[in-house]
Amino acid sequence: MERCTSTTKVFDGHILNLRVDEVQFNDGTKATREVVEHHGASVIIPLLENNHVLLVRQYRYAVERELLEIPAGTCNDGESPENCAKRELQEETGFTCGELEKILECYVAPGYSNEKISFYLAKGLKRTQQNPDEDERITVESLPIQKALAKIRNGEICDAKTVCALFRMLDFI
Repeated sequence: MERCTSTTKVFDGHILNLRVDEVQFNDGTKATREVVEHHGASVIIPLLENNHVLLVRQYRYAVERELLEIPAGTCNDGESPENCAKRELQEETGFTCGELEKILECYVAPGYSNEKISFYLAKGLKRTQQNPDEDERITVESLPIQKALAKIRNGEICDAKTVCALFRMLDFI
């Protein structure tokens, strides 16, 4: 077990916070832990009736390239993962769903972050209007499931949450 003996807030941001904790083990040994605090996120696998999935293509500044991904987003403060999933589905794809099933929940990188992602399979999709955030430039693409999986295998889809979501979805269809 590790016991926190002091905490220093390094950064408070819109999406994440960073703190540095000094910890002590039961044997008296001390260590430093850098922790990224995050509100959590939801990932949505929008499944159309023709066994196509909706993916979003957008430029990701941190990796300096455009990526093909499953719709996803950060939970607002106090927002449930399920409500986040519904909101992000509509904002990013312009669809709502009649059925939303949680299929997975996992930590992104527990070695340095408390971010937990909830994965949802969305069915019974109905087209509404896409309403992305002001700083998002998103293109929606519909792909057969097998073609999406092939894009993972050939490296075209390389976003971890998307890879995880698409393979996990196979157990539910």
